Amino acid sequence: MIVDHSSLPIFIDPSSKILILGSFPSIKSRELGFYYSHKQNRFFSVLSVIFNEDVPLSIKDRKGFLKRHLIALYDVIERCEIVNSSDSSIRNVVPIDIKKILSDYPNIKRIGVTGKKASSLFEKYLRQYVKEGVEVYYLPSTSPANAKMSIEELVEEYRALFE
Repeated sequence: MIVDHSSLPIFIDPSSKILILGSFPSIKSRELGFYYSHKQNRFFSVLSVIFNEDVPLSIKDRKGFLKRHLIALYDVIERCEIVNSSDSSIRNVVPIDIKKILSDYPNIKRIGVTGKKASSLFEKYLRQYVKEGVEVYYLPSTSPANAKMSIEELVEEYRALFE
């Protein structure tokens, strides 16, 4: 099935300094209308530990949390063929326009790329358009599919993005 980002646009603010990119939103995230919405995804739990705050549960609270910490969210893929939420099924990728995003939002100084699929696609399609002065961090997935990593291990990996 061909799916695009029309139902889930980039979450960004002119003051955002960190852009976190996944591969493509899960079915649950697309249904609920916000990133990392699968109840077993540990993304917001990890960030809550890093920032020493309660885990934001509602979409409104999550958006406030992200804005407070100058974090933008999007994905490496703008459109693709995908079966359910499986990264391994992704085909016919149309990447995002990272050059335009970085031009439109010059405060972005760090990019965190989450998961193996997102990292490989970022390297293939986007890395060459990231201007000098913007640091890129490759991070493990917080998805339930990456259950082998504990919250503590994820926090340790993600912390570098925010130091």
